[in-house]
Amino acid sequence: MMTIRKIKHFGVFVMCALVLGISCSDEFLEVPPAGSLADAQLGTKDGIEGLLIGTYSALNGVFGNRFEGPNHWITGSILGGEANKGTDAGDYSSINPVQRYETDPTQGDLNNLWRGRYEGVSRANRVLATVTANPDALTAADAARITGEARMLRGHFYFDLQKHYGSIPVFDETVPAEEVILVANTGTAWAQIEADFQYAYDNLPEVTDAGRVNKWAAAAYMGKAKLFQGKFSEAITWFDDVIANGVTSNGLKYALLDDYSQIYNAENDNHAEAVMDVESANNTGSTANANYFDDLNYPYNTGPDGPGNCCGFFQPSFSMANSFRTQANGLPLLDGSYNDPANEVQNSFFHVVVDGNDEATFVPDAGPLDPRIDHSIGRKSIPYLDWIPHPGSAWIRSFPYAGPYSPKKYIYYKSQENSFTDGSSWTRGYALMNYTIIRFADVLLMAAEAEVEAGSLTKALDYVNQVRARAALSEHWVKNEDGTDAANYNISEYTAADFATQDAARTAVRFERKLELSGEGHRFFDLVRWGVAAEELNAYLAYEGQYLVTKFGGASFTAGKNELMPIPQAQIDIQGPDVLAQNPGY
Repeated sequence: MMTIRKIKHFGVFVMCALVLGISCSDEFLEVPPAGSLADAQLGTKDGIEGLLIGTYSALNGVFGNRFEGPNHWITGSILGGEANKGTDAGDYSSINPVQRYETDPTQGDLNNLWRGRYEGVSRANRVLATVTANPDALTAADAARITGEARMLRGHFYFDLQKHYGSIPVFDETVPAEEVILVANTGTAWAQIEADFQYAYDNLPEVTDAGRVNKWAAAAYMGKAKLFQGKFSEAITWFDDVIANGVTSNGLKYALLDDYSQIYNAENDNHAEAVMDVESANNTGSTANANYFDDLNYPYNTGPDGPGNCCGFFQPSFSMANSFRTQANGLPLLDGSYNDPANEVQNSFFHVVVDGNDEATFVPDAGPLDPRIDHSIGRKSIPYLDWIPHPGSAWIRSFPYAGPYSPKKYIYYKSQENSFTDGSSWTRGYALMNYTIIRFADVLLMAAEAEVEAGSLTKALDYVNQVRARAALSEHWVKNEDGTDAANYNISEYTAADFATQDAARTAVRFERKLELSGEGHRFFDLVRWGVAAEELNAYLAYEGQYLVTKFGGASFTAGKNELMPIPQAQIDIQGPDVLAQNPGY
């Protein structure tokens, strides 16, 4: 069987072959419009599989816009306070108002995100309509599987649209193309999302080609959809099933990897923690098949000493780094005091910009830290994967504008240059590790959250401690060349006393999501669904703004408005304001 990496390009080849096929009759004079496929060509198993692979390809984005990336580094992580845009004020300046919560409906990147996700919906609908129109092209088993995959993908695209925009137009394959423009955004997509995930769960196999969705990915996503709606008891049912019985598409029992860093290593793709991912490939003739959406997100101007050699975007925030501070007992500072002066992580920004001293005399932080900090954030003097230790200002484009840190997740290794990267375009920074839309640690923490809200604090404690126990495996902490720990790592598991009340347990679970999933595009949407976005993000802006004055000075999050992205004005212009209503406050 072919993996999605291979079959994605096979599907494109098949579709091209169908277009270019030549007959030995006068029919060759009947030339279809360029780039089009006749229904008869599509109504075969190969044609339908090609359409399905085209739907999978939309997971990676359609229009090549970085807002479209499945990792939501801007709309999930930057808006969630885990990172800022990075670089300097003039580069990709259209992100500047977005990170200040000052975006407006004419923002072109958010329009491309809308277009890309609806293109995914349209492709899924085309698969479903073609299956229905060609009942003899597929066996019953193939028809059920392909329909399940298409509906699973459609559910994902609608989920993404729902969490970004709120009320959205919802339509299935039975709505004629000319009538789609008449569909209003008068409700939510939740009913359609749940129906799609339920069908996928009922009809998809457990084991299939690597990279395809399976029934357990559908179950996990259903649990997530229930959680986002506050249906906690229903979410628990789904998560229990996934945790007890779930396997990856290639048949591995879901489990936490012992080595946290291996989640983000291209050489370890399709691992036991990958519940649903987006596959990447190189040497395909297009860097769009690699992680193009991350091509800016490497340390700046590294030369041969570091990855990408461009561009200094997506710099982790001060408060995100401080969040990894632990107490003497190895637990995080859940009271918010991680940003107090006594607890701030020592970094070269304070040394250079604030104190005005020579960075060469910088002394690394000696206080206790959660070891995940150095798998997640590039810090001066700490080994940066198998490259050199992070040199500080040499890899930062503008300290005063963006701070001292570099991203470290989903970064390729020096040993992987030109083998797990695609260097065929303007930068070396097209890496090939799969991005995990849902991973097993995420499932455990979502399950813990649902258990807390249902009052099952003991079970929530167990799930959180499974995640923390993995982080505590000292053999996998970041090491110096001499084998010593790169920092003063200190982490422990929670006790029953720490989860004695629902409020205490809720605080611990939510903070664990922040630590475990930092920089992976979840934080903003978590804050919004918890109803604490305004409080958390205004505190974030106030703290970061005292250092990054140009970036955040005077910025604020407006409750009742900034929880959702604006409906793109370009889409309102197409459908009309009587059909497509704008979100409140815009």
